Amino acid sequence: MIDRGKNKKDLQNGAKYVNISCVRDTRPISWIKAARKDFEDFPEDVQGQMLSALTIAAEGSKSDKAKPFKGVEGGVFEIALRYKGDAFRVIYAVNIGADIWVVHVFQKKSKAGIKTPQMEIGLIRERLKRLKEVLQ
Repeated sequence: MIDRGKNKKDLQNGAKYVNISCVRDTRPISWIKAARKDFEDFPEDVQGQMLSALTIAAEGSKSDKAKPFKGVEGGVFEIALRYKGDAFRVIYAVNIGADIWVVHVFQKKSKAGIKTPQMEIGLIRERLKRLKEVLQ
């Protein structure tokens, strides 16, 4: 067990190095502005669960709520969450620059099964294309 009091004392006494094992190496999470605005309209419980899943991605893993997003090139994932009979989605990319990029969020309203509407897929493709152009 780590003695956190000892580390604090070492720092106060001018120690050059201390062991702090709880620091995680995470990638920044960046948002396309429109996606962030739409996300803020999600219920608070949904936002919390989605942010937890994004944090897992930023730490280099994949949440059990996330799966590869079909219909676009690799490195794009979808977090899918059902909440009170509604379906919420966050689409993020891990292969564009150093950040995790949230490119699109939406509440799925399609009555045609689990398939993502073509309009949403088109918007996701366009945002990914523009984001790559801006960052490269």
